[in-house]
Amino acid sequence: MTESRGCRRISVVGLGKLGAPLAACYADKGHRVIGVDVDPRIVRLINEGRPPVFERGLDELLIRCRGRLTATDDYACAVAESDVTIIIVPTPSDATGAFSLRYVLSASKRIGEALRHKDGYHVVALTSTVLPGATEGEIKPVLEARSGKRYGRGFGLCYSPEFIALGSVIRDLRNPDFVLVGESDARAGDEVASLVRTIAENDPPVARMNIVNAEITKLAVNTFVTTKITFANMLARICERMADADVDVVTDALGLDSRIGRKYLRGALGYGGPCFPRDNVALRYVARRLGVQATLAEATDAVNREQVPLLTEVVKSRLPVGGSVGVLGLAYKPDTDVVEESQGLAFTQSLLDAGIPVIVYDPAASDNAKRALTGSVRFASSAAECCRDADVVVVMTAWEEFRRIGPADFDGSRRPVIVDCWRILDPWRFVECADYVALGVGRYHSR
Repeated sequence: MTESRGCRRISVVGLGKLGAPLAACYADKGHRVIGVDVDPRIVRLINEGRPPVFERGLDELLIRCRGRLTATDDYACAVAESDVTIIIVPTPSDATGAFSLRYVLSASKRIGEALRHKDGYHVVALTSTVLPGATEGEIKPVLEARSGKRYGRGFGLCYSPEFIALGSVIRDLRNPDFVLVGESDARAGDEVASLVRTIAENDPPVARMNIVNAEITKLAVNTFVTTKITFANMLARICERMADADVDVVTDALGLDSRIGRKYLRGALGYGGPCFPRDNVALRYVARRLGVQATLAEATDAVNREQVPLLTEVVKSRLPVGGSVGVLGLAYKPDTDVVEESQGLAFTQSLLDAGIPVIVYDPAASDNAKRALTGSVRFASSAAECCRDADVVVVMTAWEEFRRIGPADFDGSRRPVIVDCWRILDPWRFVECADYVALGVGRYHSR
């Protein structure tokens, strides 16, 4: 692919699960991208055109953009050779729900030092999730002190987070619902808004505002989505206890209302992953710090934490004495190896804590799960092995691979129970070999 007209020079600081795909997406659109990371392994892999993280489509993208994407650990070089620097490093949560800025501030110091030796206007765009007030209250002073330049004049500063999910990062970057830009000045906002739109393939609207409003918006969006997920899960629990009720029928109708919409309205399991749980808690933290009641966010978090105990009781009620449970899916969602705040991981741990024998299988997340689980758990090499050796099989993650499970995958000498949390299987296929239980369907009956 030849460089497109109007290509920019971009540096991306942080080449992890979000940064590497982001850098590759920009390079794929013809921009010159220099990635910066402190991990020499990541730098080497990027320069070899190999993905440093598990993300669908990233390997092909890196091959396609060879020559336009390079990586280094040298901040000075990366800033000097670019016009826009994107910071996308971790901001881990602490016990209170606040986000740590230690990686962001460390990167900001190095960027500021590089800016001191660079002439001309340079834009710094923060993508990492932070608390409201952090960008201007903590990051801006570091950049100014280290660079000797004034915010909004010598350099521009924007807060422009992405709304993406692991496993679909590239697709989400290319098809955002909207672009959010909090800006220090109009020039910086113009640059970041136009830059983000170069990788979007769906002509998204752009919401431009001051930085603190953008910081609040980021947390508010994810907290609202968690509330919607939790509402659907509440409906699922209601439907389970009423004959002939089906949560999918109910939510399909709800989604037709334009005030509600279909997205994230599927009653199943609680939300998980590295963003939704912590953004919900962070908004509560901010509200409490300001003396505001965040009752809805608190209730959403509380209901979400109830999902695993409720499912554990359902499974225990179906488990024969001395029986074992097969867990299909440990990643928090399909197409990723991430187990952070995973419902499958929490459910497996609850069974282990209860002394129940567990066999698990996940197409991608087993290695990460081994490091997170405590207790004696057996890792199967396939979905069929997991199904064959368990008395109750629970579909926890809606991997495409699991949709192909059939009667031949089960041991014909016993009649197991299948608990399908996402209702991805055809229950009629299992009439002769298993008892099928669909969460969200009346009184745990098969459809």
